[in-house]
Amino acid sequence: MKLFGIAAIVSCLAISTFSQKPLSATISKTFTLDSLGACQGISFQNGKYFLYGDREVGVMRAYSLIKDSLIYENTEYRFTINGENIIKHPTGIAYRKRLPTFVGNSVRQNASGTAWKAFIYAINWDGFLKSKTLDGNLIKTIEDDACIQGARPEYVRYKGKWFMATADYGNKANEVRLYDPTLLAKANKTSEKGLLFKKFTCAAWVQNLHFIEQEGILVLIQNQIEGRKWRLTFLDLAKSIANGQEEVIKVIDLDKADELEGFTLTADVTKGIAVSSARKNNVSMVELSYGR
Repeated sequence: MKLFGIAAIVSCLAISTFSQKPLSATISKTFTLDSLGACQGISFQNGKYFLYGDREVGVMRAYSLIKDSLIYENTEYRFTINGENIIKHPTGIAYRKRLPTFVGNSVRQNASGTAWKAFIYAINWDGFLKSKTLDGNLIKTIEDDACIQGARPEYVRYKGKWFMATADYGNKANEVRLYDPTLLAKANKTSEKGLLFKKFTCAAWVQNLHFIEQEGILVLIQNQIEGRKWRLTFLDLAKSIANGQEEVIKVIDLDKADELEGFTLTADVTKGIAVSSARKNNVSMVELSYGR
């Protein structure tokens, strides 16, 4: 009984490290990481931080977090096949061990930028990390024709099952949509019958998604206006799905005027990393506070 009691206490302590609501966020440090072009996002995987962007080709670079700095590991990946640019504008990475990995891509259809076409790529991620290109590692190209504008892949957990979620960018009719990843990896288009699991409406200018598994919180990584000013919107995922519209826990606006593109929590839930498409000062360390 004593051992059980100790285990329960330890479990409660572990849960309590993130059993509170986000209250505020402040930027503690901003610095520049080069060679990413316009940085489009950040993905935290197995202790490494992958930042990706649209240089002359779509690129991704690996970093380690040392104190409050990201240190380049001298490893660069290119979203190319035989040197040809395949994912020029990567807009999200949905990674989950033992599930398909998806990368989003938005393709401009006209010079004014009013028309876009979106794709989601199923990728052999282990092979991609090993060869550092998409050669032999592109499994499937899926047209995201169900989207309003752009694709922002991210894994979310709902009722014990993992789904691949994506969101729109724009100022009207925006949605977050959830797909079965196994079915999606075999599809040609996201509009195919039976592919969509659930969806709900959300606010405008969503650049990326970040899921906090411990709390079932989905973070919308947003701009306050088109292409400018930073916003993080924390949603209750389960309630949003049940109600068909975003159920907001907290909206946090940060004092930055450029284009926020990506965000991730670190292993420490009080610390996050945000990235922008700016050529300088494109990475910011974010301190978060929580309360009941």
